[in-house]
Amino acid sequence: IHLATENEQYLSELPEQAGCFKETRIVEFIFLLSEKWHLDQSTRYQAVELLERFMIKEVEQMCGNRGNAKGRDQGQRSSWSSVRDQIANTFVLRLVSCVQLASKLSLHYTRVTSETALKFLQSLKYSYTKQELLESELAVLTTLRFHINVSTPLAYVELLLEVLGYNGCLLPVKPLHQLCVELLDFCYLTRETIYDTLLKTAIENSTPSKLQIAKFLTVKEDFMLLAVGVISTGVFILSPGHWEQVVEHLNCITGITPQSILEFSYAVVRRIVGSTTP
Repeated sequence: IHLATENEQYLSELPEQAGCFKETRIVEFIFLLSEKWHLDQSTRYQAVELLERFMIKEVEQMCGNRGNAKGRDQGQRSSWSSVRDQIANTFVLRLVSCVQLASKLSLHYTRVTSETALKFLQSLKYSYTKQELLESELAVLTTLRFHINVSTPLAYVELLLEVLGYNGCLLPVKPLHQLCVELLDFCYLTRETIYDTLLKTAIENSTPSKLQIAKFLTVKEDFMLLAVGVISTGVFILSPGHWEQVVEHLNCITGITPQSILEFSYAVVRRIVGSTTP
């Protein structure tokens, strides 16, 4: 109930730019960096979500501070160009700071120290100091008003698996959990393709309008739907005989319709197989 409430609250306050900083290259960078530093599974998702929320807020603040140039096109262009340059110049530093903060939140035995982060940045030919690194962490914290400990889609997946087990679903828990993590990685890395397929399936049209795309944003950012879709797909791959029963249970637990669960699983499986055949 707590996770569902948190999810609904997040979706009700969703900024128009949600998802802008979840493109494949950024997600892949964070995942690879998390692997390099041997961080636990939840940390990489936490870092992606932290960076996304922080960057949207920072861009809003930067644009707001330059609002005095609003009246003139040339002023707007130069203002946006300046904002873009500022973002580009500090982006990798901010990304590393988000991974650092996520590692501290995870309470895992491996966390990213300032020395480790600086060494990595130096390997990319950046010459940041320890002070600048600390200031970058503080910038993320203050911009997000220290509200950084938000639930990741992995928390939704794990809790739903626990509830399924409690409800008597006899599933191969360990292999299913591992497969769900791999599928969650896959969904993050191929996000645009999966949700594009899902949107076209939902509206039964291959050319969605701008309004339909805008309204679909809440679907793209729905962690509960993502978790349900990942578990459904995992069961379909690993234990297809249990699939209908699991979809029924997931519908009862979350209220998400079997049709929506089916469509999400179809979009993921289609992307995995790489086929356009239904």
